Amino acid sequence: MGKWVKVCTSDQLKINEMHSIDIDEKKLLITNLGGKIYATDRICTHAEADLSNGFLTQDGIRCPLHLSVFNLENGESLNPPAEIPLKIYNVKIDDKAIYVEV
Repeated sequence: MGKWVKVCTSDQLKINEMHSIDIDEKKLLITNLGGKIYATDRICTHAEADLSNGFLTQDGIRCPLHLSVFNLENGESLNPPAEIPLKIYNVKIDDKAIYVEV
């Protein structure tokens, strides 16, 4: 089990916005997709592009480099060229503070 780290508040992460944060060696992407909060690795598993420069779609996060889309619930790539899923992290909200388990 990891430690819970406060990454931002719900006021800082509006619907359909993203927030980047580095915790220790981890580069994380915190996403509010349609009102649900997700936390994933921020670096694309295909070509190491920074997904915070990508595009949020109804299906997930689209890589800015080769346009693979990653599902935010399970990290799976929905289309090539990416084949390896993103690591996902547990999220909890406590009194408007968003925490990620790392």
